[in-house]
Amino acid sequence: MIRFREFIKKYRATCAVDGLSFDVERGEAVALLGPNGSGKTTTIKAAAGLIAPTSGDVSVGDPLRPAELPEARRALSYLPQKVTFPDSLTGREVVEFYARLRQADPVRVPDALRLASLNGASSRAVSTYSGGMLQRLGLAVATVAAAPLLLLDEPTAALDPDGLCAFYGVVDRRRREGHTLLFTSHQLGDVERLADRFLLLVAGKLTAAMDRAELADRLSARGVMRLRLDRRSPALLEAVRALAPRSVWSGDELIVPAPAADRPRILDVLRSAGAEIRGLVAEEGRLDDLYRELIGAAA
Repeated sequence: MIRFREFIKKYRATCAVDGLSFDVERGEAVALLGPNGSGKTTTIKAAAGLIAPTSGDVSVGDPLRPAELPEARRALSYLPQKVTFPDSLTGREVVEFYARLRQADPVRVPDALRLASLNGASSRAVSTYSGGMLQRLGLAVATVAAAPLLLLDEPTAALDPDGLCAFYGVVDRRRREGHTLLFTSHQLGDVERLADRFLLLVAGKLTAAMDRAELADRLSARGVMRLRLDRRSPALLEAVRALAPRSVWSGDELIVPAPAADRPRILDVLRSAGAEIRGLVAEEGRLDDLYRELIGAAA
């Protein structure tokens, strides 16, 4: 549904995106991650046909067409990072306007307002909306058309917990219908909750790509066991280090960095050494730690 081939975008002397190539398949959810200024918004705008490549190609739709063509843009809905609407209109009027513009079935309007949790505010003027409510209104506008491709730029940035639940509900429903999602986010919870795959951009370059299984493996490899034993002894530590070399004592806890697959053998070693396990906490690796590690490696 989306194809980037050696996409480069320059603004005078600044190269916002440099040689980006990737595909997004039908029904897939792909997250673009990266620090501010890494080229995420430029990439989303290029897929929406709002900016032209300096060089390279960007195609969307099924069949694939150049993103700047009207035929390609009909296949997608786009939610920008910041949304603005006429203050004097109500939320419902805004959604109705965009439904007519996109030639959407009018019956989709109340559905979009409900899914975005705007039913109670749809008759109020946009001028009375908070930032989070404006974001929800933007989500309603983006979903009122039955476009098979959603492009969302920081969709959860201003949402409160209720808005976040509404957003996840909208995306889950669209995913069940086989729609495709490309989104940017600084909220790593969005990535773990929504993405089948994530791409990391740093300084306009693609520096890492990982699917859900690969991410789970990477996080598992960074897992840690925290053990409280009946005694603290150098012999126990040495026995565990044969399997997990980075193990250390911290106070009365034995800290054992080890993937989930190695943990049963480590526990067997401790039992064989006669240790009594009085407490055990297993922690998987954290996505934010992995993210910082990848950013640092690419810097």
